Amino acid sequence: MSWARSSDMLGERLGFIAGETTLDQNLSTCLPESPLRSEGCKQVRIILTPLSATGGEGHYRHLTQKCLLEEFSSCEESSGEEPKAKKACTRLSDRQTRAVTCSTESRRPASVAATASNDLEEEGDSESETPTLDNYSTQLSAYERKRLKNITENAKFFASLKLFESAERLRKITTKGQPHGIRTKPTKTETKPICRRSMRLQRVDPLGAPLPELRPQPEPSMEEHPRLPPGPLQMIPADRDQETELTEGFLNLWARISQETLNKAEKPVACNLESYKASLRRMVLREDAVAKVVKNRIHSVAIHPSESRTLVAAGDKWGQMGLWNLDCKLEDGVHVFELHSQAVSCMHFSPFNPAHLLSLSHDGTLRCGDVTRAVFDEVYRNEEYNLSSFDFLASDASTLIVGMWDGEVAVVDRRTPGTSAELSADLNSKTRTVHVHPVSRHHFLAAGAGNVNIYDVRHLKQHGSSPAVSLVGHTKSVASAYFSPVTGNRVVTTCADDKLRIFGTNCLSSLAPILTTIRHNNNTGRWLTRFRAIWDAKREDCFVVGSMSRPRQIEVFHASGELVHSFLSEDYLGSVCSINAWHPTRYIVVGGNSSGRLHVFRE
Repeated sequence: MSWARSSDMLGERLGFIAGETTLDQNLSTCLPESPLRSEGCKQVRIILTPLSATGGEGHYRHLTQKCLLEEFSSCEESSGEEPKAKKACTRLSDRQTRAVTCSTESRRPASVAATASNDLEEEGDSESETPTLDNYSTQLSAYERKRLKNITENAKFFASLKLFESAERLRKITTKGQPHGIRTKPTKTETKPICRRSMRLQRVDPLGAPLPELRPQPEPSMEEHPRLPPGPLQMIPADRDQETELTEGFLNLWARISQETLNKAEKPVACNLESYKASLRRMVLREDAVAKVVKNRIHSVAIHPSESRTLVAAGDKWGQMGLWNLDCKLEDGVHVFELHSQAVSCMHFSPFNPAHLLSLSHDGTLRCGDVTRAVFDEVYRNEEYNLSSFDFLASDASTLIVGMWDGEVAVVDRRTPGTSAELSADLNSKTRTVHVHPVSRHHFLAAGAGNVNIYDVRHLKQHGSSPAVSLVGHTKSVASAYFSPVTGNRVVTTCADDKLRIFGTNCLSSLAPILTTIRHNNNTGRWLTRFRAIWDAKREDCFVVGSMSRPRQIEVFHASGELVHSFLSEDYLGSVCSINAWHPTRYIVVGGNSSGRLHVFRE
């Protein structure tokens, strides 16, 4: 190996030990012309002691460099004199080691640099002077000197900013007054969503001009609808301008079709489920089968059992009763009577004599419209304004069971003179609907605030009547409960917990099990009448109920929970029909909405 190559390796090794790569590695340029080059020496071996990788202050104190020359030429070994090249190499090695050590210590802490400087003074050559930082910095490259200068200036700049002192003051301010170890969650600023309003709500016409302010119309109150006087009322239409001949012709038609129905008295023929579905699919809603019958929200609907004519009745929120004959023109077919002052919550044509239409209102009166005498008789009167529903106890409709909001029921006999009850009993629960068993007619259902019970009218007491069977499982108030029309072996309930339940009532002396539970949206809100699931009188296992789904529809379910059919009409049905009723023998369904309008689906 040549002397120039050995010098290059020495510079590279020293630069690696000091952690720098910018030292001048061409050490051959700083050496004098060596006699070894001309005399053809064999080999120069340089052994360096590396720094420890673990690092520490003690390791820098033992920085030593040794330059050993071996295997010189035989002429130099025999003369016994120390070669001049060996002396030059030793002095160069010591000087270069001190320079690299000084360059490395410029980036160490002051204590470490001072220790290394002391070691260099002790171990240095006696013939050389004591090295200083300025002396050795001159041996660095221009890039290294510039780098050291930048580091010094940056350190002075950051020291002048006093960042650590400012951070400490802020930390003391934020933590002042707060207990240690407790972190408070920052409050989020809520951004209010931008609500867009239509021009109609902004009271602006399409051209941008403001519309005149509308005066709010208050809802009618009980003072505006006083209670009607007791006693019978004549069948006089509410619209006094209506022709008397039309009213008389309608009443004659009602009496005639009632007599025809009594003479026939045919029972519906049962069919299988597939034939029943096909019949429901043939039922449609036409334009002439939609009409506004009463002014306000409909609370009850009834259908005359005639086979030849279609006559429907509806009762609204403020006591009006509307009767509509669908077999004539609309302007001549609707007749409205005012016979109550509050909501007509229950209405039935008498199954024994369809010429009688009985209606019950929240105003505390139960009336019977007798078309043969053109009068509305007062059957029962309660001064406390708390009647809710009624049903026929006897098959000849001579006795009635009347439910009240405060949990009482009354047995009324129409054959007894006067408007008082024959029997009153307390059921200890709010009663919305009552319904009599179709076979065992001394049993009746009472549904109300979360309780559905079956009572025996023979065991009623004035205080503390006990039910024969309780239908448990409801979590909120129950709007209705009805026996199946043929055998009474099932009961369907409509509950505010958005469920329709089917109970088995084969045995009326034990607990009735739940057969089916159907998820159904019953949240009608304030402005809609609550749903009531009603059995189809032609079948034992199907019932109809209103729906909140879109498009608007009326739904028919099977007792197993299957949705049998949905009555739809994109053109003529655009509202929720809360109250619905079946024709007892024909395929006719009537739905009433909250604007007083009836929708009649038929074949």
